[in-house]
Amino acid sequence: MTRPLPDPLPAGLRAIGEDAAGRAWLATLPRILDEVAELWQLELGDPLPDASASLTLRALDTGGEPVVVKLQFPHREAEHEAAALAHWNGDGAVRLLDHDDERHALLLERCLPGTPLYDLDQDAALDVLIGLLPRLWQPAEQPFTSLAAEAEHWAETLPPMWERAGRPFERRLLEAALRSIDELSSTQGEQVLLHQDLHTGNVLRAEREPWLVIDPKPLLGEREFGLAPIVRGAELGHSRAQVLHRLDRLSGELGLDRERAGAWTFVQTLVWSIDATVVWEEMIEIARWLLDAPAL
Repeated sequence: MTRPLPDPLPAGLRAIGEDAAGRAWLATLPRILDEVAELWQLELGDPLPDASASLTLRALDTGGEPVVVKLQFPHREAEHEAAALAHWNGDGAVRLLDHDDERHALLLERCLPGTPLYDLDQDAALDVLIGLLPRLWQPAEQPFTSLAAEAEHWAETLPPMWERAGRPFERRLLEAALRSIDELSSTQGEQVLLHQDLHTGNVLRAEREPWLVIDPKPLLGEREFGLAPIVRGAELGHSRAQVLHRLDRLSGELGLDRERAGAWTFVQTLVWSIDATVVWEEMIEIARWLLDAPAL
């Protein structure tokens, strides 16, 4: 008997179902749930509510140990999530227990109690991240997308997205982003494995280690780019002073080039401020703060 999908669906899944590709994927999920439950001999539980591009459920394995099942909506940014977790092999990140590429299914270690890092105040959270980031920044090879290739994709897609969204920010921001992409991509430092969505909701309190990273959207690029999701992360405070404090503290204590880190953060923040015709004004505001920030 095919098991039904959770009702109601988590908000992120409801958003995916708003277009034809998302609805087609959602229609396959009851069958895939049955198949992975049989494949991995799992007792499936409730969905985790905060997942945005996947159906992620609590489960128990055959020994009664808590695990997580993640069924990914196929999209380019999460294409190599399993490979990134396998590369880290539990060093500062959640363990990948198994995966099925055909079904876009991952079996993961569960973080308990699983509370997010943004429950801490800003500087306490930065203390944790300053300890974790160097462990994640490991040399790696294929199959990961390079930051240079991703930036080239941004340069191609940002102008038409900006037009379709009704030019939601001034042209000077668009031109500055394209100029920064051109200047930064070809002058990078050592290439390491990066988590391009490492905001403080993707770092959870756990038992095996105090904190573990989840949900990588991996890229290969220079370390300075790895600060971007943290610097712009509104969970730690949304003000110009707080954004620049995060940039200053992270780049200073990790020995990184502040100007490059700020420029990469500006670029990715502006690109991610538009999704189809949806615009996040607070991200545009952050991009302005970063572009206009004084150099040290």
